[in-house]
Amino acid sequence: MAQRRHLREGHESHSRILPRFIQILHGRRHSRNNPRQICSDEIMHQDIIPLYAADIQDQLKKQFAYLSGGRGGDGCPVITFPDYPAFSEIPEKEFQNVLTYLTSIPSLRDAGIGFILVIDRRQDKWTSVKASILRIAASFPGNLQLVLVLRPTGFFHRALSDIAFKFNKDEFKMKVPIIMLGSVSELQGYIDKTQLTEDLGGTLDYCHHRWLSRRTAIEGFAQKVKQTAQILQSFGTELAETELPNDVQSTSSLLATHTEKKDKMKEDIRLAVEQGDDILGSITKPVTENPEYKLNQDQLDNQTTVERLLAQLHETETAFDEFWIKHQQKLEQCLRLRNFEQNFREVKAALDIVFERLSAFTDVGNSCSHAEHILKDLVSFEEKSCETVAKARMLASEGDAFIQSNHYAVDSIIPKCSELLHLCDAFTTETERRRNLLNKSLELHGLLEKSMKWCDEGIYLLASQPVDKCQSQDGAESALQEIEKFLDTGVGNKIKELNKIYREYAHILNEDLKEHVQKVFQKQESMEEMFQKRQVSLKKLAAKQTRPVQPVAPRPEAFIKSPCTSPGLQREFVSNSESSALRRVNYRRGKSEMTELHQSRGGSTMDGEENLAVLRQHVINELIETERAYVEELLCVLEGYAAEMDNPLMAHLISPELQNKKDILFGNMEEIYHFHNRIFLRELENYIEYPELVGRCFLEQMEDFQIYEKYCQNKPRSESLWRQFSDSAFFQECQRKLDHKLSLDSYLLKPVQRITKYQLLLKEMLKYSKNCEGAEDLQEALTSILGILKAVNDSMHQIAITGYDGNLNELGKLLMQGSFNVWTDHKKGHSKVKDLARFKPMQRHLFLHEKAVLFCKKREENGEGYEKAPSYSYKHSLNMAAVGITENVKGDAKKFEIWYNAREEVYIIQAPTPEVKATWVNEIRKVLTSQLQACREASQHRTLEQTQSLPLPGSSCSSPSRNHIRNTRKMEEKKADLTSLEGYGTTVAQKYPEKVKGWAKTSHSLDASEENDGWSSAEDPLNSSDAEEEGGGGGGGEMKLTPGKYTVVTDYEKGVSEDFTVKSGDLVQLIHEGEDGLWYVKNLSTGKEGWIPANNLLMLIGNSKSAQSLSSSESGTASSTLSTSSSCSDSCNASSTSFSDIKG
Repeated sequence: MAQRRHLREGHESHSRILPRFIQILHGRRHSRNNPRQICSDEIMHQDIIPLYAADIQDQLKKQFAYLSGGRGGDGCPVITFPDYPAFSEIPEKEFQNVLTYLTSIPSLRDAGIGFILVIDRRQDKWTSVKASILRIAASFPGNLQLVLVLRPTGFFHRALSDIAFKFNKDEFKMKVPIIMLGSVSELQGYIDKTQLTEDLGGTLDYCHHRWLSRRTAIEGFAQKVKQTAQILQSFGTELAETELPNDVQSTSSLLATHTEKKDKMKEDIRLAVEQGDDILGSITKPVTENPEYKLNQDQLDNQTTVERLLAQLHETETAFDEFWIKHQQKLEQCLRLRNFEQNFREVKAALDIVFERLSAFTDVGNSCSHAEHILKDLVSFEEKSCETVAKARMLASEGDAFIQSNHYAVDSIIPKCSELLHLCDAFTTETERRRNLLNKSLELHGLLEKSMKWCDEGIYLLASQPVDKCQSQDGAESALQEIEKFLDTGVGNKIKELNKIYREYAHILNEDLKEHVQKVFQKQESMEEMFQKRQVSLKKLAAKQTRPVQPVAPRPEAFIKSPCTSPGLQREFVSNSESSALRRVNYRRGKSEMTELHQSRGGSTMDGEENLAVLRQHVINELIETERAYVEELLCVLEGYAAEMDNPLMAHLISPELQNKKDILFGNMEEIYHFHNRIFLRELENYIEYPELVGRCFLEQMEDFQIYEKYCQNKPRSESLWRQFSDSAFFQECQRKLDHKLSLDSYLLKPVQRITKYQLLLKEMLKYSKNCEGAEDLQEALTSILGILKAVNDSMHQIAITGYDGNLNELGKLLMQGSFNVWTDHKKGHSKVKDLARFKPMQRHLFLHEKAVLFCKKREENGEGYEKAPSYSYKHSLNMAAVGITENVKGDAKKFEIWYNAREEVYIIQAPTPEVKATWVNEIRKVLTSQLQACREASQHRTLEQTQSLPLPGSSCSSPSRNHIRNTRKMEEKKADLTSLEGYGTTVAQKYPEKVKGWAKTSHSLDASEENDGWSSAEDPLNSSDAEEEGGGGGGGEMKLTPGKYTVVTDYEKGVSEDFTVKSGDLVQLIHEGEDGLWYVKNLSTGKEGWIPANNLLMLIGNSKSAQSLSSSESGTASSTLSTSSSCSDSCNASSTSFSDIKG
């Protein structure tokens, strides 16, 4: 209710400003006694003037009648009808419009005196003169003072006009005299020469075109002033009737909207004033140029009219400014009030939480350490709460400032300020009270512990006094003095009055603590009672003078060695009831501590989840805020720099070399801006309440992030251009206008920095969202962003390739790039060159595309920034359709082979690390797998077509290629093997039947081979490195084994000798090779020897780490399996399916 009342009061007080504003906008009703005011008033109020010069401009241009500005002797306006041959052909509507308009221009006073009409018919006939006079007499709308007619100059028509005029004078129906004049000199007898235009022999300066333009401008300006006044009036009414919003956002939006409209109004007023000043300047220009020049009456009237309109416009603007200041003040007060109310709600909620947590400090502790711990927690809590209390006090001070500034909602602000101060004082008071309670508790527990310690020391003293020494008088007196001395120490250690303790610590004594105090006091009383009894005994012994008696009691020292400081020894001297009570107290304390432990653990779990939620919210807030700032920075660059390059006013600052290079300097920044401003930022803001799901936003827009690749590729050119023109006056001027501390190059780097920032924020969000719903999306989004960064990085290297004649885009997607050591081994090369190539590596930078791998030489460039980036000189490339790989090379886990055209060219690649090698091998494997799969599918399809349409046996093959015929036959023979991808790992059954037994079970599918790190198509006739390595250029096609020791990786029980078997893990030695592909092998684990076929032997030792001696006779390299290689020939694209043959 209070808020509604204040809104209503604010609205009513705001509305009271409006009548004064409207009164000024309407203007004062000008007195009819002031002709100048009347003139401007008539122009302002268009209901009096029905016509505008602009409406009948074409009719006025005919100039069959005009108002020259001349005046008669008594100030009568002169309307001139010049000689106009087509006067009779003027339409009646046009004739009436022109006369009506001309008679409406002079002031009412001048028009009331009457008009003087000058009708020039010197070149006309009497019949036309008569018709003109009659027409004018019938249509003239104003009062007439005198009609002067210049009759025809011809003798006949002159005489005729004199006679006819005398006899037909009554036909003219005019109530004013019509005077026929024979010459211009006669006319000057009626009207002064200075009031006549030059065509009538006068000296009056008159230009009909200038007069028409000026009349149009004045009337347009008057209409503009009137419209401005009406718009201001409507806007003022709208402002006054606007309800004040109830929230910060709406109030801010309303203030911004009204301010924008106000600025537009002010701009319209400024333009109107400029228009009026221009018109006024054109009127007074002759006087300015020639001080002796005198304006005619019409010009003076025009000047007065424009000055009056300008004055009225200024007055209107002043009134509107006064109104706006009050309205703006009202809205700003409303905005501050809404901010105050919002902050009040937030601070009030925070204070409620603070009081809720403060109320949890009810325990006063059950020991000194416990009380100290609680007190420490209270102090820590108070320190953390100080920020909230400080905010509350600051907000209350802000409210007091509103009150002092006569805010319209004082009645609503005062209670809130009072409540805030009350809560702050209450928090301070309550915190102090609880601190005092804990200090009291600490004091009480200290007193109790001192009493307990004093009792323990007393009990120890009694137990440590030897009985035999006390039997003598001196011993008894000595013991009695020890007791008295100890009792004197109890003044500051023992509890004197139990009731006094109850009274002094009543506000902290609960049942448990009260019971504990009672037990301590009982123990103290028991101990004092024991001392009293001992004193009585010792005094008796000290008083007796008897001979000593041999004591029979055992010495106390035999079982008491140390002071009793533990509860266990206390029970030796305390009653059973006291012992059980102490046990109960200890049990309660332990139970209380366990309960607190469980509560603290549960609380910590909940706090942990809350902390993660807070951290996630912090990350999403940072993401959105930095995204907004990023969008604003991009817009600032585009408007402050890019747009200014097209600004004609800035063209003189741009050097010719920089012109038309905006696309190079800014790249596709505008595209990036539109994506983030229109799409990505808006999508991000939808996830502010669900930060853990923000990964979906990235995944949905992931394709759009590809635009950064284009920007980064252009960055070197942009930086190079900037470096050339960084000192340009244009950039300095733009930076000055934007008030930027950093130059443009820092902002051109923003997109590069932003795309790398996302992965950091996603990592943070994923770190705090491990168990949340959107964790998988976050991980996928992070992976995708990292992929984009890799693609951007790769593309930056790719554009640095020089010397490549073709189009890099035709090579497919760039998959990998990196620097390696490369050795070459070509079969067709010179032997010395081959040997040199083996031992001296080359530094090469490899680019792996989908269709080719490029070998380049890295060249470092001198320069700064991107100009310092290396370039890559192209050396050669390998078509991936004819490439194979050998994954492992003997002696180095970082090496692998890339070979070409059935090992005619072999490249030994050494990666920087085994991990880099594994990544490259896997990527090449994927490329070859996809190529082979595509080839097989195409082959299957074409084989099926050939099978369905086989020619007759006698028909000849249409292909001229023998190789094509041979491959076609191969495909027909093996079409069963090519029906699925599983044939990719099958053995060569047609060409090497004796090897089927050893290899038929090694690899039945691609998946099986990959699991054993034996990804291989060596058995496949499509492309095999093994046939080349074993053939040695001959015809065998077998791979040679070298003697040595190997570890068996699988069981084998099918040797030539039935008693010779090997098992997995056995160490075998290859002794020598026999005939028919058999090897004589010794099992070093069992001592037995026998023959094993070479193909089976390869299977047994293929995965052994010792099997590195399996090598090519030419390259000296080997693989951990047969040969992890695959290649698809170029003929996959031929008209029929064929594959590269294996030589031999």
